[in-house]
Amino acid sequence: MTSAPRWFLALLLVALALPAAAVARTAPATPSPEAIDAAVRATIARYQLPGIAVGVVADGKVVYARGHGETVAGSGQPVTGATLFKIASNSKAMTAAVLARLVQQGKLDWDDPVVKHLPAFAMHDPWVTRNMTVRDLLVHNSGLPEGGGDLMLWPEPNLFTRDDIVRGLRHIPPAYGFRAGYAYDNLLYVVAGQVAAAAGGASYEELVRRELFAPLGLAGCRVGGFGLADAGSVAQPHARVDGRNVLTRGDADLVPEIASAPAGGIRCTLDDMLAWMRNWLAPDASQLAWLGPVQRAEMWKARTPMPISALRKRWDDTHYYAYAYGFRVADADGEWTVSHTGTLGGMYSMMLLLPDRRSGFVFMINGEGGNARTVLGEVLLKLFTAPDASLGVDGYADDLARPVAPTAVASTRPALPDIATRVPVTAAQMHGWLGTWRDPWFGEVRICAVGDGVEWRASKSPRMHGRISLLAGRHFLHWDDEAVDEDAWLDFSGSGDARSLRMAKRNPEGDFSSDYEHLAFTRVGGCD
Repeated sequence: MTSAPRWFLALLLVALALPAAAVARTAPATPSPEAIDAAVRATIARYQLPGIAVGVVADGKVVYARGHGETVAGSGQPVTGATLFKIASNSKAMTAAVLARLVQQGKLDWDDPVVKHLPAFAMHDPWVTRNMTVRDLLVHNSGLPEGGGDLMLWPEPNLFTRDDIVRGLRHIPPAYGFRAGYAYDNLLYVVAGQVAAAAGGASYEELVRRELFAPLGLAGCRVGGFGLADAGSVAQPHARVDGRNVLTRGDADLVPEIASAPAGGIRCTLDDMLAWMRNWLAPDASQLAWLGPVQRAEMWKARTPMPISALRKRWDDTHYYAYAYGFRVADADGEWTVSHTGTLGGMYSMMLLLPDRRSGFVFMINGEGGNARTVLGEVLLKLFTAPDASLGVDGYADDLARPVAPTAVASTRPALPDIATRVPVTAAQMHGWLGTWRDPWFGEVRICAVGDGVEWRASKSPRMHGRISLLAGRHFLHWDDEAVDEDAWLDFSGSGDARSLRMAKRNPEGDFSSDYEHLAFTRVGGCD
């Protein structure tokens, strides 16, 4: 009997020494529709979601596509594969893809200075203005503070235009050096949409329809204004109130065009999102003609390193995490992932691709689904990468719900005062602070007597109005409209022509898009 070659014995010893999990990864898992459905239903039950649409692709083929729940809680109108959802920041990849198309057509270059296409564009620093390129608009390393200027986008609808945003950027001081770090922003995606419009010779909305929806067959997707009655099944956002799902921020009969579309304003159905996914995972000849390998590779290159959370390290053993063009790239359980999420006032979405497997999933929720998105995303990922190691919906939900040890800063921060103890102010108490105030990028607000109280009202963001009160010895602003997410502190100072007003979120950990801290008002007139 011939003895085995030494190389074979060496390979055998290595294989025997490998952990079981490492061996298991060599045989890609294909989740069954039953396992997917069980995870979705468990998530719906755990978080009492009003509606969700979920699609899963395995090896280039759709293996699960199903809607659950209702478009509006209690309406009896079911969520289906043809139900339109706000995809929020998953719109960013579509905006980046439109730019990639223009680069492929020779109408644009990634290294073009932004001012080549938008001469009116300016950042706070003139050097940054001259040196910012088209690619810089997409990768969150501009120096803008996290969420800087987002009050020009939300709450919507408002009266800010994309030109207002381009002009307003120069008044927002940087939070860090240009290309020296990561901070998520939305405004520069709006600028990217304007660059596309300038280079492509059409509005952003027309370009998206022409360069993306039409060639990829995304017939159900919507961008720009449309009539609600003409759109068929449309999911509406919900909030949890007293243990119930309550419609909030619902659409008007005529859905308006919005300035935020390039950053987060596109809507699509599950059927469309599955077609969008398969274009990336298993492109056919026509899709490769639509966007060739060179620009596809550009879209997925890691550009800006991102911080890795303790949760991501613990759940996925992640070692790298970075922003690309409208996508995030990372490793999870030793596999390459390409993903993004979307969050927009009662609407949550997630798309995650496993390109090496030609697999992935997408889902869209029309309720308060932040934790639900985190948990379902993890369970669906594990069905592919490590099914035997999954904690399941309840396991991940319980882990997510465990209290996090407070940081040194958080442990010394005083408890938030109860807004029920606020006391409305009178015009006499506000004497000296009444009048018209102006911020360089947000515009004018009026702080004037209304009835027995004093109202704060923004001229270009009509939903931002509320009564001023005193709370814990500070001026406090509670909004009248539920579309405004975070209550605010008002801090007045100075006298005469040097009077100023600064604002801050009541909850320092609140949504970064409520970027009151970046406002600097000066008094410019009275209330008449």
